[in-house]
Amino acid sequence: MNKRIVASIIAASILLIAIAFQSVSFFMNQSITENTTSMFSVSQKPEEQIIEQGSTANRIVQLEVNGTIINNPGSGSNPFGSGGYQHEQFLKKLETIKKDDSIKGVLLYVNSPGGGVYESAQIHDQLLEIKEAGKTIYVSMGGMAASGGYYISAPADRIFASNETFTGSLGVIMQSINYQQLANDFGIKFNTFKSGEFKDIMSPTRPMSEEDRQIIQTLVDESYKQFVEVIASGRDMPKDKVYELADGRIYSGKQAVENGLVDEIGFKDEALNALQKKIGGNPQVIKYKQNNIGSFFNLPMAKSFLPDSEVRFIKQLISNRQGPTLMYMYSE
Repeated sequence: MNKRIVASIIAASILLIAIAFQSVSFFMNQSITENTTSMFSVSQKPEEQIIEQGSTANRIVQLEVNGTIINNPGSGSNPFGSGGYQHEQFLKKLETIKKDDSIKGVLLYVNSPGGGVYESAQIHDQLLEIKEAGKTIYVSMGGMAASGGYYISAPADRIFASNETFTGSLGVIMQSINYQQLANDFGIKFNTFKSGEFKDIMSPTRPMSEEDRQIIQTLVDESYKQFVEVIASGRDMPKDKVYELADGRIYSGKQAVENGLVDEIGFKDEALNALQKKIGGNPQVIKYKQNNIGSFFNLPMAKSFLPDSEVRFIKQLISNRQGPTLMYMYSE
């Protein structure tokens, strides 16, 4: 039996295990939700780790948004997950910060191509509430803080980026694939029963009508308008200028400073130093530990049998949501 066949068998086995795990996870989550006195719901506060010693009454929290801003339900407890960005955990961290009077500042590190419109809005609104609670927010952009990555950065009191940072891509995108012609070539027919004319809008098995396009474009335009308002408010920038900048193009960190989307060139350490000076009083610097059990796909067994391309493909099958979704996303 050659290695390719073995890899295929292992891939299929992983998928079956993943499906079984997610089914069990669903019922476990239902049970946990219903039983609020269980040990799993006793403590919701994230575990802290001290980065720099200092005043415990005057603290700074380091947060990271590293990866696509999207909510994959159960990903925080999914051993098949990538161990990257966990949306529900991140929202809990923001809620903790908002209620903790000892926290005076937040350094948010953003390294993301963006993500879901809904998830980006959730983070943005939480950050606004943190500011309303009297806390200072600085953002440090990594290699990329585009689209939704910029959306969540906009409320910050100050934004730092390196010259090499890719940011911008300000706008909304919604995509689908149409494989009707391919299906026709192979003699594949589809039977669709629907309750209304537009129930199968963006179906991959039929062409889009002009009415379909108008409906989807209206949704995109609404989200785009919201994006422009978020930037205008966060950056204290006229909307006309925002519309000029928000044509979907990518900007370097240097260009973003020149056009007003970013305040200063600097890396994470420089942003932290600036925030420490702003807060004053020798603040303690902490971060919250990530609560996950890692990724199965990082284990030596998985890597030894499966080529990287197949590992990535299986991970996408397990974790990616299905169906077209409005995205603040820099598209590849």
